[in-house]
Order: sequence, then structure tokens, then C-alpha cells
Amino acid sequence: MLTDDQIQQLADELHTSEATRVQVEHFSKRFPGMTVQDGYRVSRAWVARQLAEGRQIIGHKIGLTSRAMQISSQIDEPDYGTLLDSMLFTCAPGQVLSIPASRFIAPRVEVELAFVLKADLKGPDVGVEQVLAATDYVTPAIEIIDARVEQFDRHTKLMRKVFDTISDNAANAGIVVGAGRADARSTNRPWVGAILRQNGMVEETGLAAGVQGDPAIGIAWLANKLAPWGESLKAGQIVLAGSFTRPVAAKAGDEFEADYGPLGCLAFRFT
Repeated sequence: MLTDDQIQQLADELHTSEATRVQVEHFSKRFPGMTVQDGYRVSRAWVARQLAEGRQIIGHKIGLTSRAMQISSQIDEPDYGTLLDSMLFTCAPGQVLSIPASRFIAPRVEVELAFVLKADLKGPDVGVEQVLAATDYVTPAIEIIDARVEQFDRHTKLMRKVFDTISDNAANAGIVVGAGRADARSTNRPWVGAILRQNGMVEETGLAAGVQGDPAIGIAWLANKLAPWGESLKAGQIVLAGSFTRPVAAKAGDEFEADYGPLGCLAFRFT
């Protein structure tokens, strides 16, 4: 287990990386005894520093929800991170939202379904039924993920480990919302689908069933995972249930459209 000083050191490195847009080397290489618990401690220390600077928590995200991603990361469950107000981008209907590419290091776009809560969810015994009762509505969302910890080691070319990704606040960097809203209970959640176009070309398609069969399952899982830390999901928060497409790399000049059919579209451009 890492010491408190080491935890703060790594959180400070992430903070500097985000500000300078210069990636840091793998924490797991420098601290081979690092654990998943250490990763979450680093993530929380980094979030605490940002809160001290005036940012506010607006919700949470769940990552690594697909079985394939869990196998590649050598874990048997998803991971999670914290959404801050500085990450939020909102589209107006018919608008192509401009997002400054300079805010990111290596941005990638993921298609998700977000749950917006009207009541608190506190574990350890939250199930899908409680999630549906506590949800105000579900809505399309794009997560912009980024990598303050380099994906591939600059020397060995080995891929980062899950401890690195968890430390890096589960790689989250932005969220785009602003499309339609739907009732969580009456919506056929597994069949919510989306077409992701990049510069007019279809890059990805997917169904929300790719998120553990039903994205509401992940919301319950997260509420229960937060409980041992004395934390919970709060009314008014946005919770990203996990991507149901692969991440698509983005750069300045790229324009994206995420078409969710009856739930509307999210259109944005990296400028």
C-alpha cells in the first residue's frame, strides 16, 4: 500500500499533467506493489485538490463495463471516477457545440446513457429497482476520455495497468449532454441505440445492452461500491453508466454526431 505522501505526490503529478498537457509515466511501473485501493486513493486525492480550487462534483462515471475491457485490464469488475463541473458541455437542439481541443491531451469519444437522479442512492444493498425509483430521467451522453498517464510506456511500450487508469480518475475528462430525456422505467434500456459519426462517416454503432445487459445494473453497482468509502450517489447528479461503443480518437477539426434516434442527437466539434 502506498503512503499518504506517495498518494499526494501522484495526485499532484496528475494535476500538473492536466494543466500542462504533458503525460506522466506509469505509476504502476514506479510502484509495482500498487493496488486498486491505492488507485482510488490517488483519484480521490486529485479530486480533493480540484474541489479545494473551487470545482464542484456533478456526478460519477462507470468505466470498463464490457467483459472484453475487463479481461484486457485483468480485472473482474468495472471501475469508476468523479465528474466535475469543469467537465460539462451542454448542446442546444440543432447546435454543433464547439469544444476546445486544447483542453485535452489525447481525447477519445465514447457513447453512453446517463442517469440523472432525483433521490439519493446509498449502498450497500442498492438494486435495479431502487435505481429506477431514484432516477429522474435517462438521457444520451458523450464521455470524452483522456490520458494524463500515458497509455503506452515511453520506454517499454507496455500498456498501462488498471491501477494507472483508476488513479487518473478513470480517464474521464469531459461529458456532453443536451439531447432528449426519457423515463428510466418505461424505456427499453438495453435497446437504446446510437450511431456515432465522425466527419460524416459512421465510426461506431451500439446498443446499451452492451453495458452489463442493462445500464441500470451499473448504477446499482456503483452505489454499492461507494458505500465502504462513506460516499453515495446524490440527487441531481449525473451518472454515466458506461460506454457501449469503442472509444474513437478525436483531434482539432473533427466533428461528431451521436444519433440516438428518438432520444435525439448530440453534435459537437473539436476546435
